[in-house]
Amino acid sequence: MKIIIVGCGRLGSDLAVRLCKHGNDVVVIDQTASAFNNLPSSFQGRLVEGEALREDVLHRAGIEKADALAAVTNIDALNAVVAHLARTIYHVPNVVARNYDPQTQALHEAFGLQTVSSTLWGSQRIEELLYHSDVKVVFSAGNGEVDIYEFIIPESWSGRKLQDFIIPEETNVSILTRAGKAILPSPDMPLECGDIVVVSATQEGVEEIRRKLKSA
Repeated sequence: MKIIIVGCGRLGSDLAVRLCKHGNDVVVIDQTASAFNNLPSSFQGRLVEGEALREDVLHRAGIEKADALAAVTNIDALNAVVAHLARTIYHVPNVVARNYDPQTQALHEAFGLQTVSSTLWGSQRIEELLYHSDVKVVFSAGNGEVDIYEFIIPESWSGRKLQDFIIPEETNVSILTRAGKAILPSPDMPLECGDIVVVSATQEGVEEIRRKLKSA
């Protein structure tokens, strides 16, 4: 994957290193050259100095071919605007914005962005969101032992049952939304394309869901 990281502070540098280690093509943007000192000398990604709102800077970073972008600076307004541009102008498939101050959460919500609060989640959670846009985390508690996830039923799963998706000891189905109406479904309920399913699951449980979605 080609992934752009906007912001090379502690969170951005840690995220960039993690993504690079998994073989991704990582580009880091920061307007301050000294910020790149947060990266280890062994970092294999590409560095772009400049303001992320400038069109020429985004082009130098290769945003037209990006598979994902994470805006993780300490400035919430910048994160929101860059993420919005990436999604709406450059059509980057998967975009995550860091929310540094809870009082500015409404700004991110206004743009309809997938947002990570850095006070609760770190680079590991952002990495998960960048990789797994098919099954999204909507709530996290504790240290991530059990999270709440949302995913959409693909056409190939129409007629199958919820119980075919889950490991009983690792997953609980909470809500199913169909045609705008939310219900508490039973495990043997037949599924329809476009159903939105909300589950609570362990890491093992959600990996099983992802595996079955990919093989659908």
